[in-house]
Amino acid sequence: MEERASIRGLPAHAAGVFEEIAACHVSAAGTYLVFDRRAHAVYTFTRGADAPQKIVQIGGETGRIISPTAFDSALDGTFMVADAPGPLRRVQFFAPSGASLGGFTIAGRPVPLVFVGDVTRSGLGSLKYTGSSVLMSQPETGALVTEYGLDGTPRRAFGELRATGQERDRALHEALNVGLTLPLARGGFYYVFLTGAPMFRKYDADGKLIFERHVQGVEVDPYISQMPGSWRRRTTDKEIPLVPSIIRTAAVDPAGNLWVSLVAPFTYMYDATGEKRRTLQFRAAGIVAPTSLFFTRDARLLVAPGCYVFGAH
Repeated sequence: MEERASIRGLPAHAAGVFEEIAACHVSAAGTYLVFDRRAHAVYTFTRGADAPQKIVQIGGETGRIISPTAFDSALDGTFMVADAPGPLRRVQFFAPSGASLGGFTIAGRPVPLVFVGDVTRSGLGSLKYTGSSVLMSQPETGALVTEYGLDGTPRRAFGELRATGQERDRALHEALNVGLTLPLARGGFYYVFLTGAPMFRKYDADGKLIFERHVQGVEVDPYISQMPGSWRRRTTDKEIPLVPSIIRTAAVDPAGNLWVSLVAPFTYMYDATGEKRRTLQFRAAGIVAPTSLFFTRDARLLVAPGCYVFGAH
């Protein structure tokens, strides 16, 4: 196991502004982009500045966010926030300045809820933004992944649901197929299952399966041994299963390696062939359990909470 120490973090006067740093990205210009879930806000911060600047405010109106569940940014500096104003499920896009670029809402029946700690990662909590499309885990449609255009039009769906042994319970079967879709710079995708037996798949650019691997290690064994073999029967169709996650987050580095962070404060790194190469722990003020991993173009790794910077190699 390799322990990696932070090489930098936000200055104290900047870090103290935030309530809950759920994701920390950096633009090509070197400006930090910070998603504060508890404050329902997005900030920018440039090193040397007096304080972070709030560029997206709390609110249910277009151009504001309320009860946000997901955040992601693209190489062009634009970013996406998924939120839930009342009964709606909404995706919004923003310019680097925080100006609204539009968005769309998603209709449909309630989806299974997957929890990582106290954060939901199913449905709108599992979005990835490419700059030209949005990738969402939607096993309730019969496919693992649905790709949407920026106007909300579905472009395609791919990925066969895996066998779970719970096929007779539709909602639970879907919950055990929820995951994160991670695009590769050179084309293709990883799909990391968040629940059930921990595993991931790699797909080519056309959505064809390349391989499937199990996430294994002594760090994950206690969670697997405690995994339920049976589930309480729900009494009405309006009830949906609440399923805990073994995987906390995942990301792909510029070289195409997959990094998978567990609920326990450990991260596995897999190479492009699916072989595990490293087991890591990140240390800043203490051991960090990542909620978000973001790789910069110059091979640095930003880890939330805390917005700590680590060397990627």
